Amino acid sequence: MHIQDSHWTSASAVAPSGAAPGANGRGAGDSSRSTPLRVDAQRNLEHVLRAAREVFGELGYGAPMEDVARRARVGVGTVYRRFPSKDVLVRRIAEEETARLTDQARTALGQEDEPWSALSRFLRTSVASGAGRLLPPQVLRVGVADSEEGVRGEPRVPEQRAATPELRLVEQPPVGGEGLPADDAGAATLLDVVGRLVDRAREAGELRVDVTVSDVLLVIATAAPSLPDAAQQEAASARLLDILLEGLRSRPA
Repeated sequence: MHIQDSHWTSASAVAPSGAAPGANGRGAGDSSRSTPLRVDAQRNLEHVLRAAREVFGELGYGAPMEDVARRARVGVGTVYRRFPSKDVLVRRIAEEETARLTDQARTALGQEDEPWSALSRFLRTSVASGAGRLLPPQVLRVGVADSEEGVRGEPRVPEQRAATPELRLVEQPPVGGEGLPADDAGAATLLDVVGRLVDRAREAGELRVDVTVSDVLLVIATAAPSLPDAAQQEAASARLLDILLEGLRSRPA
């Protein structure tokens, strides 16, 4: 039986205060169940959000709501009471993960003086957190510069002047009837902060000149194959990231 949301009111909380105790020995005026219901509702919300991050991280944003409900161990009706459509839930998760990546990038900028150390720290922290697998799809779409005149007013990645395909914020066609999973403002902020990390590393001569923000975000979004053993999974992810980082570094001429 699934836990009900807090807006369902306990009968004992609304009975007259002078009523006789019920069979359970408690007075009918005892409203002690009202607080646990609110706590349980909050706990349900946390379970749903955690499950959504796990399911979407593993299967992508196309995963059905039923999978999220099963992982959260609640009924699918509970999920829909919190999030009236899948699009609302997807948007919530994508926006939260975009904000988390932005915070990680800002921390790396503020706490690492060496440009390569800052970029490397951001990549390692982001990969370890798993947030990259939940990036909104529109920040992972790569367009060729000046080749899509018909795209309407999309913001470009700041200061990306390389003559290679660069990342653009372009609207991805809906998948499975779902809309855009995150607001462009949050995604643009992420691109701006990561762009500063990329610019610093490139200007210091530590990053290949052809590497753009899109390449960095693709590294974050790349995950090692899922392995049954947690230690092996962590080792595989770390090894893959080491290889990808080496691929980003500049080499003496």
